[in-house]
Amino acid sequence: MGKFLDKFKNWYLWGNLFAMVVVVVLMIVGVAYGLDRYTHHGESIEIPDVKYKSVVEARQMLSDLGLASMVSDTGYVKTRPADCVLEVSPQVGTHVKSGHLIRLIVNASKSPTLTLPDLVDNCSLREAIARLQAMGFKVGLPEYVSGERDWVYGIKANDKDVEAGDRVSVDSRITVVVGNGLPDENDTINYVNSQPDSFYEGLFDEDDGSFEED
Repeated sequence: MGKFLDKFKNWYLWGNLFAMVVVVVLMIVGVAYGLDRYTHHGESIEIPDVKYKSVVEARQMLSDLGLASMVSDTGYVKTRPADCVLEVSPQVGTHVKSGHLIRLIVNASKSPTLTLPDLVDNCSLREAIARLQAMGFKVGLPEYVSGERDWVYGIKANDKDVEAGDRVSVDSRITVVVGNGLPDENDTINYVNSQPDSFYEGLFDEDDGSFEED
């Protein structure tokens, strides 16, 4: 028993125990510090206003703040120059951590084109306008031709005839060609005689050119 207690009086033992405690404490502190560095604990970077700046300028501003960036999509605004930033995600003013990826939507160099749907001889004027406007087209006043009232007979883009499946710029002026409810002047009317010719014999007065009354 006395020898066992004498071991606790050995400074070498206590020195080893103290060194082990120091190592454990340093490991805990190191891990905590490393996690803070890895997760950027307490760090907050406000996304700057890079809207309408060129892509090169916007990405440089973000990089200077320690933020990553990439062009994720394109849009089109006619009044803005090509390759300028239209939208930012997350939004401008949002606070993020260093290294966060910022997605940029950039203005295209020309207006996008859309595939024209099948409208000719397939719908009314109201239906055609609704479908075209829903796609983003700008529809002007209709052009009327002889035919069934408000029935679609053609589509024009900037006064040029287009067909279903054609790629048309969203900036084009769309004109829907519809019927005015009047017959075509070139159409001929065929009258069907439901009575035999003998039915009219004796009824027509050749002197005054009219049918006689009974």
